[in-house]
Amino acid sequence: MQNIRWQCCRFHDLTVDQLYAILRARSAVFVVEQNCPYLDMDDADQSSLHLIAWSDDQKVAAYLRVVPPAVKYAEASLGRVITSDFARGTGIGKSLLIRGIAACKEAHPAHAIRIGAQQYLEKFYQSFGFVTVSDMYLEDDIPHIEMLLIHA
Repeated sequence: MQNIRWQCCRFHDLTVDQLYAILRARSAVFVVEQNCPYLDMDDADQSSLHLIAWSDDQKVAAYLRVVPPAVKYAEASLGRVITSDFARGTGIGKSLLIRGIAACKEAHPAHAIRIGAQQYLEKFYQSFGFVTVSDMYLEDDIPHIEMLLIHA
């Protein structure tokens, strides 16, 4: 894998080119790969922190957003978690989650972290301490579950 440059910033600190690259990467994974037409821009980006792994050629290798409490859930949350196709199998997804959890704990230390995870990733998220707290539900015809990470 190429060298990766990590960036964690607020929405308004992203350049237009960076935002475009993020939205393109999210569309590539969620809309094109998963064949799931949906409106990705949900008005949560503006209040979120954005964690991006940039490749040498300024492509998004991995990404997630840290959403404040009371925007999506009562708790803080991680969302729009992706690893781009060219970066899969390199371990970058694990690095992304470790950094994302740390960023969320730093930004919102008094809050647990809730995620709406695709069900097939349940064991992956459990390996970071997330616990399943809902039955399976369909979101855009994809099985999902809610998971919670409680930290001291």
